[in-house]
Amino acid sequence: MKITEHIKNANGKTLFSFEIIPPKKGNNIQDLYKNIDPLMEFKPPFIDVTTSREEYVYLDKGNGLLDRKITRMRPGTVGICAAIKHKYDVDTVPHVLCGGFTKEETEYVLVDCHYLGIENVMALRGDAMSHQKYFEPSKNGNHYAKDLVEQIQNLNCGKYLHDVIEANHKSDFCIGVAGYPEKHLEAPSLQTDLKRLKEKVDAGADYVVTQMFFDNQKYFQFVEAAKKAGINVPLIPGIKPLAVKRHLQLLPQVFKIDLPEDLINEVELCKTNKDVREVGVEWAIQQSKELLEAGAPVLHYYSMGKSDNIHKIASSIF
Repeated sequence: MKITEHIKNANGKTLFSFEIIPPKKGNNIQDLYKNIDPLMEFKPPFIDVTTSREEYVYLDKGNGLLDRKITRMRPGTVGICAAIKHKYDVDTVPHVLCGGFTKEETEYVLVDCHYLGIENVMALRGDAMSHQKYFEPSKNGNHYAKDLVEQIQNLNCGKYLHDVIEANHKSDFCIGVAGYPEKHLEAPSLQTDLKRLKEKVDAGADYVVTQMFFDNQKYFQFVEAAKKAGINVPLIPGIKPLAVKRHLQLLPQVFKIDLPEDLINEVELCKTNKDVREVGVEWAIQQSKELLEAGAPVLHYYSMGKSDNIHKIASSIF
């Protein structure tokens, strides 16, 4: 079922969902299941699965020489989506990236999803590689998320890259995109960022999931500004509980977001990361309650492969 249909069928009730990351190569999927199992009691209608882009590794050739190779440390997004869908009878949402994929490779991923009965995809530009200062599109790849949305919509209409195929069983993907309550780190202003979001929606995006935020007012202001900009699709808040003390520096640096002073003060008083984790849970619970009262369509949690803190939060909310 499409995400938009899940939201419509909920009749105003706020839904619970979460995002997971694939395990690194060589790890067992059973560890992933162990983290998903406890969260299924909250009946998530869908689970997102991230996609990692390629990265460089350096192999020692001997004599002081290194051989640079491209690899993906966390492959298997579509396979994991299929496995979760089969095991839990829940809809899954694979993340599809511009970065690291040609348009042809993207088409193959989408065809695989269609064959597997996956009806939802999250269309993202993706981040720059570690050695790049700014994002650089892959050769023969999509430059922006809007371009990726257009490719997915073309496939929904039976328009493949090199063929128009008359078929009775065309794909019909529900397309999610990212939104940024505090603007994308590369956008010159929030208003400009909203224009880019409107372009993605006009290209065919069906719903938006926000980047993490820790001040709900940022989300409420974002929703209001988006509506004024003519963006009328569901805007799903993304929530990440703080887990370690270094998040105080890491999250603002990587995502260019602000942390509330009250949260900073509480974390700075913590003596251990276990204490920080508890503060993160309590803060996310209060965030979630306020978002629930405001009628958010879904509360979407970034689990980062761990479920104990998400379980504590959801137990207080759902």
